[in-house]
Amino acid sequence: MDSALSDPHNDSAEAGGPTNGTTRPPSTPEGIALAYGSLLLMALLPIFFGALRSVRCARGKIFSQEYINLLLSMYFFVLGILALSHTISPFMNKFFPANFPNRQYQLLFTQGSGESKEEIINYEFDTKDLVCLGLSSIVGVWYLLRKHWIANNLFGLAFSLNGVELLHLNNVSTGCILLGGLFIYDVFWVFGTNVMVTVAKSFEAPIKLVFPQDLLEKGLEADNFAMLGLGDIVIPGIFIALLLRFDISLKKNTHTYFYTSFAAYIFGLGLTIFIMHIFKHAQPALLYLVPACIGFPVLVALAKGEVTEMFSYEESNSKDPVAVTEPKEGTEASTSKGLEKKEK
Repeated sequence: MDSALSDPHNDSAEAGGPTNGTTRPPSTPEGIALAYGSLLLMALLPIFFGALRSVRCARGKIFSQEYINLLLSMYFFVLGILALSHTISPFMNKFFPANFPNRQYQLLFTQGSGESKEEIINYEFDTKDLVCLGLSSIVGVWYLLRKHWIANNLFGLAFSLNGVELLHLNNVSTGCILLGGLFIYDVFWVFGTNVMVTVAKSFEAPIKLVFPQDLLEKGLEADNFAMLGLGDIVIPGIFIALLLRFDISLKKNTHTYFYTSFAAYIFGLGLTIFIMHIFKHAQPALLYLVPACIGFPVLVALAKGEVTEMFSYEESNSKDPVAVTEPKEGTEASTSKGLEKKEK
């Protein structure tokens, strides 16, 4: 996943527009503010709701660029439909009437027979899920035919939310190591080479969120895009989601570390946008997000005297994401019972 925040305002060719040497008229300050504000909002939504849902979660070129883009389009067409369907299902369920004829279905694949029979796939769904799948398919066809930026963002937001919800770190130390490693990776590939930015702008796939800076001038047909890689959402997002589950494990009925890290993400992404706009160059967003998302919660833990609890917190291997190993003062960590209610 791309993890560079790009400012196409300074270069028309890099912006994904015409490459015939013509220059674009400068975007208005209002358009730039709207574009960056929208990217910030879209980055916050999957992190916030993905973190909340994670608490309840059960778990050189060989081909031409055209063929690669076609392959990626078909790949993300299928994945995007499934991800978007899974994302909108909880919201759509609230709109179905009480007398909606909802039927249960089961997709079951097994191998072997008798006592040696083994389940390969056992997926249960209902009519409401099929309706959501149909609506998501409409967006998928729209994306496949038009590559419109709104369809791209719907898929990108769905991927991000599902990533934050389903990808779990089991302890804070692992999260710090992961973010630290990707911090170095991001800085090298953005400042050391042009690979990251080139990939983000060359591949027609929903691996980034985009928003036009010239929306106010051209409407929905605008094409001068600012972009944010999904890696800049999902990577910090899974760490923020871990801190939310740590908050819950403390049983203090507060979400101090979640809100602190969430505010740190806003600060880090805002700083990224500011630096990029000042220097007119793509920035490795993790350069600013990682120190903020790690540093702010650690400072809060230091102030509250909970650093030991934070770094000794560890989730169990159970499918119950809140069945955790909770630290006790002066003793070895012990296993909690987690939540009594599990999501099936």
